[in-house]
Amino acid sequence: MMSKTRPQWHHLLVFLGPAVLIYSLFMALPLLDSLRLSLFQQQTDGSLIFVGLGQFKTLLTDSQYSVRFWGALLHNIEFFAVFMLVQNPVALLLATLLASGRLRGAAIYRTILFAPTTLSIVIIGWIWTLMLNPLWGIINDIFKSIGLGGLIPKEGWLGSPNLSLIVVALVGVWQYVGLPMILFLAALLSIDEDLTEAARVDGASPWSAFWRIKFPLILPTVGIVTILTFVGNFSTFENIFVMQGTQAGPDYRTDLLATFFYRTMFGNLGQVPNLGMGATIATSMFLIILTGVLLYLFVLQRRLIRN
Repeated sequence: MMSKTRPQWHHLLVFLGPAVLIYSLFMALPLLDSLRLSLFQQQTDGSLIFVGLGQFKTLLTDSQYSVRFWGALLHNIEFFAVFMLVQNPVALLLATLLASGRLRGAAIYRTILFAPTTLSIVIIGWIWTLMLNPLWGIINDIFKSIGLGGLIPKEGWLGSPNLSLIVVALVGVWQYVGLPMILFLAALLSIDEDLTEAARVDGASPWSAFWRIKFPLILPTVGIVTILTFVGNFSTFENIFVMQGTQAGPDYRTDLLATFFYRTMFGNLGQVPNLGMGATIATSMFLIILTGVLLYLFVLQRRLIRN
């Protein structure tokens, strides 16, 4: 008889120990320290005193911070809406075309569409900033060449109070559309073709077969893409900072929660650095993201799996 092997606990220590240690040092401990720091208020001499939840009350009600906080939160919602209404539908459309089997060179197109996702946002932001420049940017020339020069804002694409945030979001859509496309493509390719063939035999059109058979089957993937989009957009920083930098303007028209946190924590745009309030903003971001993730895990995901 073969003897039962005892679990080798030292294997867990060897393989998981370094990862747990690195994660704890660079993720868990800084997070806990930020939560602790959010309960302190910074004095004029730089010292910190414990005020409990008083910092959150100041953030939500004091006009010095509340206007910018609610404005940044609204901008985050707008940023998220652009990705949800543009990126994810486009990604689903591209994935459907690539999964159809009728497109020649699908692997090449898949690689080309996913390639921008692998590039640095610093490089992407710098290139698009040059292309959108009102003096020598190629985007203006393209609009003029097709007779749409009247749509070019006088302040420039990145200087327009109404368009700058949307423009930066669309650049992010262009860069990251490949990620949800790959997730949708994997989900579509996993569907048994017998189901769609049976629908076609019964007279269903390709459009009807997609919405009545394929789309319900990939709803769990749609939920995953949605929550990934939510987390990514409510923690995004590089897109705005690279393309706007310190040119957010006196009305902070493109500030997101992450850039608002940066300007408060490190005193950008002439502001005095405030460690306590910066930690409070970071904690608020954490709570917003945590709430969205928990709603997805305990409400939306269960319904998607049940259906």
